[in-house]
Amino acid sequence: MSRAHSHSHGAGKNLGIAAGITAFIMLAEFIGGYLTNSLALVSDAGHMLVDVLSLVLSLFAYNYAKKPATEKNTFGFYRVEILVALLNGITLGILSAFILYESWQRLFTVPEVKSLPMIYVAVIGLVANVISGLVIMKDSKHNINIRGAYLHIVGDALSSVGVIIAGLLMLFFGWYLADAVASVLIALMILKGGWRLVKESVFILLEAVPEGYDISKVGEDIKITASAKEVHHLHIWTLSSKIHALSCHVKVPDMKITESEELVINIQEMLKNKYDIKHVTIQFECEECSEPFEHFKED
Repeated sequence: MSRAHSHSHGAGKNLGIAAGITAFIMLAEFIGGYLTNSLALVSDAGHMLVDVLSLVLSLFAYNYAKKPATEKNTFGFYRVEILVALLNGITLGILSAFILYESWQRLFTVPEVKSLPMIYVAVIGLVANVISGLVIMKDSKHNINIRGAYLHIVGDALSSVGVIIAGLLMLFFGWYLADAVASVLIALMILKGGWRLVKESVFILLEAVPEGYDISKVGEDIKITASAKEVHHLHIWTLSSKIHALSCHVKVPDMKITESEELVINIQEMLKNKYDIKHVTIQFECEECSEPFEHFKED
C-alpha cells in the first residue's frame, strides 16, 4: 500500500515539475518569437501554452481521480482523467488549426526573421522539453491522462527541432519561407497527436473492448476455469488507465451456493493474473434454472 501511495505522490509531483518548466519556456518563446518576428517560435510557444494548461488539468484530474467512490459515483472518479485526456486532444486540434491558418497567411507575405536569436531560444526550449519529458515519461506508460500531457511535451520537443532547422535555413540561405513551412509541419504533428488522444479517449468512453484483449479467448478461459457449459453476455471495458472491468453470464451445472462462491474466486484469480482484470461481476445460470422473466410472459 505504501509503495502505491508513493508512486501516486511521485506522479503528481512530476506533473507539477513539468508544468513549471514548460510555463517558463513558454514565456521565453513568446517573447523571443515577438522580438525575432518568428511565427514558428510563436507557434511553438502557443503549443506550450496549451501544454501548460494540459499539465495543470492532468495534475487536477490525477488527484481528483483518487477520490473514493460515493453512493452516486459507485465506480469512483476514474473517468475524470479520460475526460481531461479528451479535452487535451481537442485543444491540440484547435491549436493546430490556428497555426495552419497563420502559416497559410505567411506563405503569401514572407517577412524577415531574426534567425540567430530565434535559434538560441528554440535550443533552450528543446532542452527544457527533453527534461520535462523525462520527468513524466515513466508515469505516462501507465496512465492515459499523463500520456496526454507527455504527448504535448513530445510535440513541443519536435516543434523546437523544427524551429531550429528553420532558423538554420534562414541564417545560412536566407530562405525565410522556412519559418512558415516549419509552422505547418509543427501543426500537422500536433494534429496527429491530438487525433490519437481523442480517438483513444472516445474509445474508452464508448466502453469498447480494451486494445490487446481478445474477448473470445477471455470467454474460453472463463469457460475452462469454471468447467462451464457456456459463457455469454460477456463485456470487457475500461474505467480508466489500466483499470479494466468485466461482466458475464456463466452457465454451469446445478450446484450449492458454497460451491459457486469458490468458482467465482477461481475465475477472479484467473482474470486478475492472466488479464489484469480486477473488477469482475459474474452471474451464474444452470440448465435447470427458469428462463428470465418467464413468470411475466403472457399466456
